[in-house]
Amino acid sequence: MITYLKGTFASVSPSTVVIDVNGVGYEVNISLNTFSEIQEKGSGLLYTHLLIREDAHLLYGFADTKEKDIFLLLLSVSGIGANTARLMLSSMKPEEITTAILHGDARSLERIKGIGKKTAERAVLELKDKIGKQPTDAAIATGVNSIRTIKQDALEALIALGINRQQADQQVSKLLQSDPELQLEDLIKKVLKGL
Repeated sequence: MITYLKGTFASVSPSTVVIDVNGVGYEVNISLNTFSEIQEKGSGLLYTHLLIREDAHLLYGFADTKEKDIFLLLLSVSGIGANTARLMLSSMKPEEITTAILHGDARSLERIKGIGKKTAERAVLELKDKIGKQPTDAAIATGVNSIRTIKQDALEALIALGINRQQADQQVSKLLQSDPELQLEDLIKKVLKGL
């Protein structure tokens, strides 16, 4: 997987950029948000997502990780492909999409060309919980959600390891109540030892 590309922007258009990385030119599909961030720059770094299809390998690039994260979340929605997700990110900023989804505002998404009522409602329905679980920048800055974040990260790791969600949730909650200062790694190890 190609996580990012860093190099010279050989050519930039509103939909693609060719990045020269040590003499190799990579064509990267971008949104208008990313275009506005890089159009004045001669070089830089783009976070990327490689999409492999039967007939092509396509690179999508993003000026920051927030935009990439929203792109990947949009791809998880049935009926939204890479080009539709890129179109959405060209029409709205990542924060605007996040806000619309969190507030159940499917109408804002419907205003995007190519997004119908059903697709907009499906995006809100499928992504509201996923986005709600991600800590916001404000919460990280104040530390308000730090316990919830550690709990959520621990649960995701334990479930990925094949542990039953209910069992993992009970163990994690119990351990965090007895020691709220537990680090993520220690928390996961203690849960695994206790099961």
